[in-house]
Amino acid sequence: MTEISTLTKRHLQAQVIRPIYEEMEHVLGAEKAQQILADAIRKAALAEAREFAERAPGKRPDMASFIALFDLWTHDGGIEVENVEKGEDRYDFDVTRCRFVEMYRDMGLGHIGHLLSCHRDGTFCEGYNPAISLEREKTIMQGDDRCTFRYRYKAPEEAS
Repeated sequence: MTEISTLTKRHLQAQVIRPIYEEMEHVLGAEKAQQILADAIRKAALAEAREFAERAPGKRPDMASFIALFDLWTHDGGIEVENVEKGEDRYDFDVTRCRFVEMYRDMGLGHIGHLLSCHRDGTFCEGYNPAISLEREKTIMQGDDRCTFRYRYKAPEEAS
């Protein structure tokens, strides 16, 4: 199965989500609408990650196969990165340009862009393999100059 870039996928999803979100916000208020959206996106991210994990080589969703998925986010220039470090138990990089942020702002969805994309990142690795975690101190979406991605893998015997 050929995957479309994540940037294209998020754009298509945002086009569908926008009128639904706006109606929820009108009826329920911004806080409740954002909570519903956050919960729904979390469930969708977990399901998507589990689908990717099922397709991992040998159905072993390890750090190497997780790193291989990275092309889906960089395809179409979705993100530009620097300071990339890869290893068996780590994957670190900084995003210096995020077209997801630009796209959501252009669509008038900058105020919920963090829910539509940023919050997916940690949830996605949790669904792909619970032994993979994400630490991120900065995001462009929240006004920083970069996003700091620090993925860690702890083998199940280490994860306690």
